[in-house]
Amino acid sequence: MARLFLLPLLPALVWTLFLIYNQVPLKQGARGYYWIIGLGWGLAAFLTLMIRVTR
Repeated sequence: MARLFLLPLLPALVWTLFLIYNQVPLKQGARGYYWIIGLGWGLAAFLTLMIRVTR
């Protein structure tokens, strides 16, 4: 449970590699990072809640 904050890092790394491979500036791909971080933190919060509820 302590490592759930790492959840958005893998998709962000993949997104960065995708942008670099397609030669898109990172500033132009910023909206994708917002989505990745938002959904990752939302999923981490949901999983934390489920762990707490089922204990």
